[in-house]
Amino acid sequence: MRINKLLSNKGICSRSQAHQLIVAGRVKVNGQLCIPGQWVEETDEILLDDRPVKQQERLYIILNKPVGIVCTAAEDVEDNIIRYMNYPAYLFPVGRLDKDSQGLILLTNDGDLASDILEAEKGHEKEYVVQVDGSYEEDFLHKMSQGVNFGDGVITRICQVSAINKDTFRIILTQGMNRQIRRMTKAFGYNVVRLERVRVLNISLGSLDYGAWRKLTNLEVETLKSEIEGNKVNQIEHNK
Repeated sequence: MRINKLLSNKGICSRSQAHQLIVAGRVKVNGQLCIPGQWVEETDEILLDDRPVKQQERLYIILNKPVGIVCTAAEDVEDNIIRYMNYPAYLFPVGRLDKDSQGLILLTNDGDLASDILEAEKGHEKEYVVQVDGSYEEDFLHKMSQGVNFGDGVITRICQVSAINKDTFRIILTQGMNRQIRRMTKAFGYNVVRLERVRVLNISLGSLDYGAWRKLTNLEVETLKSEIEGNKVNQIEHNK
């Protein structure tokens, strides 16, 4: 595999950060300075700053993201989530939750798990509590649940929507279009004034304080992986 992928798989850094380390002359393979994009094997001796590269502890953390924090690891983006977390090990956010929204975001150094979660066609559930800028009409929730036509050839998937009160509802999506809920409500003349993600698959926000984070329990991680595998099987059966 490429050296960038190996360093990322081991939880050392992102692939782009690996390139920077290599260019800076901090990575050696079998006693020689590594070159960008070099092919390596697990059996090779790989050193970072003259220390052997080892598999890092797999990290699985959820953050109750505040409004204003941007879900990116890009260092040049103001208020990025990595700077906010200030965690002492390499992490990256799984997916996105837009700057104006709050709630559950998963951060990890497990690239394989992140890729599985991000493949929206597998139907992973994401649950939100949404408040709009007025009392909605009686059939609004039904129309939202049946799929919304954005007028550009895009129609959202059928989803689950239920009332909380006259201007707030709960919605469960199985796709991850950019600013999807805001676009859905806008199609019916409403603007979102508060959007909070409260669940992804089996991982729930629960009583986690606004702006706080915690590590997932071993049971949560195992259940998460099991649900992902179950969705893979269901997708394969569906495509037959």
